[in-house]
Amino acid sequence: MEFLIPESVESDRLFLRTVKDEDWPALHEYYSDAECTKYTTRHPLPEDESRRTVGSLTRHWQRHGYGPYVIQEKVTGSVLGVTGLWYPKEWPEPEIKWALARRHWGKGYASEAARAVQAMAARHMPELHLISLIHCENQPSIRLAITLGAAMEREMEFRDAIYRVYRHPRN
Repeated sequence: MEFLIPESVESDRLFLRTVKDEDWPALHEYYSDAECTKYTTRHPLPEDESRRTVGSLTRHWQRHGYGPYVIQEKVTGSVLGVTGLWYPKEWPEPEIKWALARRHWGKGYASEAARAVQAMAARHMPELHLISLIHCENQPSIRLAITLGAAMEREMEFRDAIYRVYRHPRN
């Protein structure tokens, strides 16, 4: 299948690329952490569920022609988390997602990765007007969305909670 966006993107410190099977152990660090998943899956995932979740990232590319990237630090080669375009069937619109293992928080990786995704999407899929769907209590993600230039558009009930739709600017 030919994808609608590049399979990899680079920024100053990061290499963003499609997910590989061997990324699962590193991504399980995020999915198995209760603090990381508090506003996404709402509970840490056991190995079998996180393996399926990581597999869904790859399947998303096959279904839509685009999807989330693994965030890999250039210097060390470490997998830090995921970012990219995400549009599961229950989402209101396509979004830019980000998720980092906790030990990588506070280092600017999420904003660097998300800015690279914004620029890539503007070049390759300018017709998309992207959102980020964020739980109303997820202050770090709300701050990041605002830093990226996204504006809160509305609140909505989603998965038995209140989420906010942050609209990203068109670059």
